[in-house]
Amino acid sequence: VQLQASGGGLVQPGESLRLSCTTSRFNLENYAIGWFRQAPGKEREGISCMGRSSEITDYADSVKDRLTISRDKTRNTVYLQMNSLRPDDTAVYYCARARRRTVLTATCYLNVDDYTSWGQGTLVTVSS
Repeated sequence: VQLQASGGGLVQPGESLRLSCTTSRFNLENYAIGWFRQAPGKEREGISCMGRSSEITDYADSVKDRLTISRDKTRNTVYLQMNSLRPDDTAVYYCARARRRTVLTATCYLNVDDYTSWGQGTLVTVSS
């Protein structure tokens, strides 16, 4: 079962995008959800995650001042709001769920190996 990431596109430096992650196959609240990106020629990196509780979030240091992760329970969707985009944010962005279902208070992690159900991703291009 794969998660579907959407919302990417071509934007100019300084602009914003909101990415969406959803699935019709299970309740996203049952797992930690992570956002990752992979730039051309680089390894996939974790940039944000949310635990089963929406109060538990984490961000990579490189993006923490510009990104906000959130969840809409009614839409079974996790969002990633990205502001002040830069050319080095250009990448394919993926969402995935944690391999293990944890307790509500468990923290989330940004390690790629801890996640599964990867979808095709959505391309974000930041260029003037």
